[in-house]
Amino acid sequence: MEIHDENNQTVVTEFFLLGFQGRKCFRIFLFCLLLVVYCGTICGNLLIITLVSTSKILHTPMYFFISQLSINDILLTTDISPNMLQILMNNGGTIPFIDCITQLYFFCASETFECLLLTVMSYDRYLAICNPLHYTSIMTHAYSVKLVVLCWLVGFSIILTDILTISRLKFCGSNVINHFFCDLVPLQDISCSNTFIVQLEIFLLSIISVIIPTIIIISSYTSIVRAVLRIPSSTGRQKAFSTCSSHLIVVSIFYWALFSVYVFPTKGEASSISKILSLFYTVFTPLINPVIYSLRNKDIWKAINKIIQKLKT
Repeated sequence: MEIHDENNQTVVTEFFLLGFQGRKCFRIFLFCLLLVVYCGTICGNLLIITLVSTSKILHTPMYFFISQLSINDILLTTDISPNMLQILMNNGGTIPFIDCITQLYFFCASETFECLLLTVMSYDRYLAICNPLHYTSIMTHAYSVKLVVLCWLVGFSIILTDILTISRLKFCGSNVINHFFCDLVPLQDISCSNTFIVQLEIFLLSIISVIIPTIIIISSYTSIVRAVLRIPSSTGRQKAFSTCSSHLIVVSIFYWALFSVYVFPTKGEASSISKILSLFYTVFTPLINPVIYSLRNKDIWKAINKIIQKLKT
């Protein structure tokens, strides 16, 4: 929808999201696939949350952080997937300006939170491997709760400045967004306002939410690798690496996708490639996370087996 302002200039009040254009059979197949992925993501992450909250063997800081990651994954995929599925079935769809900004806010906030939480998790693994004697006295339940609360508060507050600036941008030309959700880059591309301030804010915020966390994670794992290599027995080294391998896989997948789309995008990158990468970290990564933590974790399987045995009796 378009309205006219005082200067008789057309102002966009809603956007048209193209989503994934194609033949009906392709869109039905993709719809079914993504619906299964969405349902699997919700069930998988709810299982992690339930196990961590009910099983005593999982009442540790590491599993508490994993449960918070699961909560965030549910929030992220629910922010994106339902609307994306509707757009897919209709071969595109409109979204009001306020809904678009709201979706962008929750997307950016959850991504920022995940960056911060993965950093906290790497610090937790650093303490567990490099300072095991003092781990329990440092990483107490109260301290881990404080760290998580701080991540939620920072993640959902620092992004507000940028979102408010974006909400003040004028959209007076095309209202078509070649994406399946309201993302930062497509919105800037169709805006008829000067986006320098927005870009500056994004750069400054990325230092806090992406660059600094990345440096901390790399530093933590550098120290971890050094500490593990000093362990004399191969069994000890294997056990130490296994405690942080799942987290390292999740971190690698998340940051690879994030840096590919936002930090080091290919020059003249096709919109289809950008959409596929975005689909990977907004829809598939929230499904992959619980799978990685479940398949590679004996404690998770023990908790699942206990629940199955209780249900049988």
